[in-house]
Amino acid sequence: MTEPIKLTKSLRQLMETTEHLILEKGCKKTTLQDIIRHSGLSKGAIYHYVRSKEELYGIILRNHSVNVDDSFFKQASKETAGLDEPLSAIVSHLDYLTDKDDVRNIIFIYLLGLKDNPVIIELLSNIYEASLKNAISWVETGQKAGVIKSELDPQSTAKMFMSFSYGLRVRGMLEEDISYEINDFYNLMKNTLQT
Repeated sequence: MTEPIKLTKSLRQLMETTEHLILEKGCKKTTLQDIIRHSGLSKGAIYHYVRSKEELYGIILRNHSVNVDDSFFKQASKETAGLDEPLSAIVSHLDYLTDKDDVRNIIFIYLLGLKDNPVIIELLSNIYEASLKNAISWVETGQKAGVIKSELDPQSTAKMFMSFSYGLRVRGMLEEDISYEINDFYNLMKNTLQT
């Protein structure tokens, strides 16, 4: 389970302001000075949380991952939970993958474009590793509950689903309408996992 981000009122305000500015100006044109001005927070308050706008972008992406994880475990912990409820909880958070105007996709593509920066590579790697860890724990949880095939390797299965979801995100930025694919992703996961 991913370590939750402690969302103070200031950090929440910082994230909301940043998301708004990204949708208005884009990632590249949004500056820390813009964020300071629009959030009403001091420079010191912002630097308490992050050293750069890219680090703040990473917090926004990581926070989403924590929300998906929480939703999964909330459904999986129910006594009557089979595979459908937790899987639906995951997929319900993934509809943004095919939306090129979603701030998370805008951030993700922007950060990928900075792949020559070792700090950004580390940031993206940390986000990927946290998401992969979540996915592995989801498979293991389902296996323990007897609703996911025991013969599946949790790490390989999680990596496959991560590759598919990252691919959907990139395709969503390039193609006009692939919204139907989230349903296909759900069916792929269910058919792969179900006992």
